[in-house]
Amino acid sequence: MLSSIDNRLRMLIGAEPKTYWEEKITAKLGYWGERIVSQLFFAYEMSKVNKGIFDEQIDAALAFVENKWADEGVIGKHTAIHAEKLLEALASEAKSYDILCVSHAHIDMNWMWSWDETVAVTLDTFRTMLTLLEEYPEFTFSQSQASIYRIVEQYAPEMLQEIRKRVQEGRWEVTASHWVEADKNMPSGESLSRHLLYTKRYLSVLFDLDPDSLNLDFEPDTFGHSVNVPEILANGGVKYYYHCRGNEAPALYRWEAPSGKSVIVYREPTWYNDNIQALLGSYVPEICLQTGLKMYLNVYGVGDHGGGPTRRDLERLLDMQSWPVYPKLRFGTYREYFAEAEAIAEQLPVLKGEQNFVFTGCYTSQSRIKTANRIGEATLNEAELFNAAAAVAEEARYPGDSFEKAWRNVLFNQFHDILPGSGVLETREHALGLFQNTMAIANTNRKLALEKIAAMIDTSSLVGKESKFSVSEGAGAGYGAGGFKVTQVERGRGNKRIVHLFNSSAYEREEVVEITLWDWKTPIRSLLVQDGNGQAVPHQILDNGLHWYWNHDYMRLLAYVKVPACGYATYTVSEGDDRLKPFLPDDPRIDEEDGYVLENEWLKVTLDPVDATVRSMIRKSTGEQLVDGARPTGVFRLIQEDPDKGMSAWWTGRYMSVTNVHQQVKIKRGAWGDVRQSLQYEFSFGRSLLKATVSLDRNCTELDYEVECDWQEIGKSDQSIPQLNFHWPLAYDTKSYQYDVPFGVIERKPLSFDVPANSFAVGVPQNEKQSSVMLVTNNKYGFRGADNALSLSLIRSSFYPDPYPELGNHHKFSFAVVVQDAARAYERIERSYRFNHPLTVLSGSAHAGTRPLDSSFLKLISGTVAISAVKMPEDPDGQRWIIRVYETEGELAAVKLELFQQAAEAYFVDTNEQRLPENESIQITDHVVAFDVQPYSAAAICLRFN
Repeated sequence: MLSSIDNRLRMLIGAEPKTYWEEKITAKLGYWGERIVSQLFFAYEMSKVNKGIFDEQIDAALAFVENKWADEGVIGKHTAIHAEKLLEALASEAKSYDILCVSHAHIDMNWMWSWDETVAVTLDTFRTMLTLLEEYPEFTFSQSQASIYRIVEQYAPEMLQEIRKRVQEGRWEVTASHWVEADKNMPSGESLSRHLLYTKRYLSVLFDLDPDSLNLDFEPDTFGHSVNVPEILANGGVKYYYHCRGNEAPALYRWEAPSGKSVIVYREPTWYNDNIQALLGSYVPEICLQTGLKMYLNVYGVGDHGGGPTRRDLERLLDMQSWPVYPKLRFGTYREYFAEAEAIAEQLPVLKGEQNFVFTGCYTSQSRIKTANRIGEATLNEAELFNAAAAVAEEARYPGDSFEKAWRNVLFNQFHDILPGSGVLETREHALGLFQNTMAIANTNRKLALEKIAAMIDTSSLVGKESKFSVSEGAGAGYGAGGFKVTQVERGRGNKRIVHLFNSSAYEREEVVEITLWDWKTPIRSLLVQDGNGQAVPHQILDNGLHWYWNHDYMRLLAYVKVPACGYATYTVSEGDDRLKPFLPDDPRIDEEDGYVLENEWLKVTLDPVDATVRSMIRKSTGEQLVDGARPTGVFRLIQEDPDKGMSAWWTGRYMSVTNVHQQVKIKRGAWGDVRQSLQYEFSFGRSLLKATVSLDRNCTELDYEVECDWQEIGKSDQSIPQLNFHWPLAYDTKSYQYDVPFGVIERKPLSFDVPANSFAVGVPQNEKQSSVMLVTNNKYGFRGADNALSLSLIRSSFYPDPYPELGNHHKFSFAVVVQDAARAYERIERSYRFNHPLTVLSGSAHAGTRPLDSSFLKLISGTVAISAVKMPEDPDGQRWIIRVYETEGELAAVKLELFQQAAEAYFVDTNEQRLPENESIQITDHVVAFDVQPYSAAAICLRFN
């Protein structure tokens, strides 16, 4: 009989629609036919979850409807009403189910269109919603994304007043806890925290809301969810999570972070852009059985390009409320549903780990937008740190309002179709415009803070011979900004130049830095580089000759320097001792064998003289060979992906061909000396040209690659998706691969598809005593760890929705192959931080001051944590710092921070910078602050200085 009912209902409903979005009842039944068939379908589903107890009544009512349809050719009112009476014994059970209908308008930020169209979509949609709210007193509407409300405030302030009224009535639910519906894999943990901070502050003021009421992270279309998202949300006062993609989990579950903190999650079992149809009730019994609630959350509304619920949706809902053998239907809010879920939270299944993967091509597509994200995050990190230091140390103004504007730009570009690269030309143009504004704020304020600190450094002892006729002072205006650095304008003159080196890391650094000298006119060819104590340090002139720049010229040199943690060091460059001797020609008189070996104290790296791949890498302290001689290593590959999946920006296709493109390679020696050895090579492939500089610095265990590519490969739907890829086979067996993710790391099994990381991937050896290899990048996110090898996806020429997303000679990126012992996660995170935050050089001058030549503002003495941010609070109140850290090893971290001056008070705060109850103490002893951080947790402290 069960099979019979299935088949008979299918005959009434009609054939399955071609897509989910079409009307589910394809037969021409008319209103009364759709009404009774929908109730029969629901009743049958309800009977299934109740062991078939209603099948007999359903069979009788169904037979009656079938007979009438056969006799009369139509299912009319009398037939439907009589069949409903045959089912009236089921009515009580049917009405025990509650369908909570929550409407929304999914508005993609600049997905397939320009910013002005996003504004228009928002305002048009909201005008429709306000009209419906006026006409339908029971109707409620929910809307996420702070950026959308900012659009209304900025472009239609009168409309904002109407929305405020509906918010206060409780009929317009503000579901935004994030600036946009953001990607959850590529933004840093600090970025995800700033979404919460700035959104809650903005919307609570805009709508006079309790910030704690903004406790839902609504992410209907986000492409996967990183492992520490529950930790980040819980720290920001978010309790609930809504998503559609990323797993096939139960519809309602509790998602637990490695720290143990959790959020209640609703995974949309149908789809988030749904409409109201008569068969809506057919989903309800099974999903309610799964969730443990008799309430079903029905999310509906036209979306992507806005729109929201239609008048037809509302009329259908109002009508369906009267159907006797059907669940109760009512308009409602997410808040109501999650309140019900909260009551059974302890009974919900618990999921742990990341909820990935989906749309793996998005980790690489539209590489310029990804560069903008990494650089924007890094520059703001440094700008906030040094401005916080200047504010407390020198009572300088902290530009918090400006930083918030810059952060809003970064956060907007993290929308799930912008940062993932699944947009069009206009998407990219707007994103890069916002990036320029971000850098104007962040880089300018970074430099202003460094200049304020430098102005207070006592450099009077470093006076050299100055010339009134020097042209060097002021040379280099703007130089360096194109590389996202502090501009290298010259402030000195004469034969002794002062440079201040700034380190944003919480650890002392000893490494190579590049210094630019402007209009260096002395006839003395040798140079002397000295630290603040007058001790000479190793250096190396980088350029042969001088470079012209806007009526000035410059030369570059490398110096091996030491800079205190979160602080600065002062160095000088002056004339050395030049022996006078006869000038002789330097033409070579004999031929010598070309050398393609880079070697320093730790590594010996041999490049192949024919194709410039890496033939050998030996760790000198252990003698380990870190290159698999059977496979080409350090190789750039042109991959042709299979385009058959379509949606080429989203999906990485099957590899149809993999080609080593190291053909006809031109190779030459670059910088060569005691501080740096480098080889440069270039080759053409397809229509493209690649230039690479491979370097090994003094006392360093990483092989650096600086790459420029003129990329002219075009993807086509009937051919392939071209991809540029870097491949490094490992000489050891791996047990797993470790990647950095927001606020931590994750180990994944070998996977033959791309996976996301914030900046690095490590092949974790089976043998714990074996050295490991780490691949770290400055602007890439897509990695692949499989077959005892690491791969990095560099450029993809997807063809949809943007047919030409990558064409041009603008591609510049850096990555490094790092050799380490069995390093702990926080050490790897610190290594990546240094790669993404090189030392900053600032030209100085001789003057009196109160600060020493070298100094540290903050140092991490101990604790298995990484520092995510040092900033001043959003609400200015005296001299205070916020320091956010996260624990990386899964152990209780006893953190000790050394400050440049003693703090008067210290206490824990949440992500919203609200003081937390004094459950755990913070000790202040002289200049040291000590506190504990729970395993895998993030924590923030506030320090108050006198």
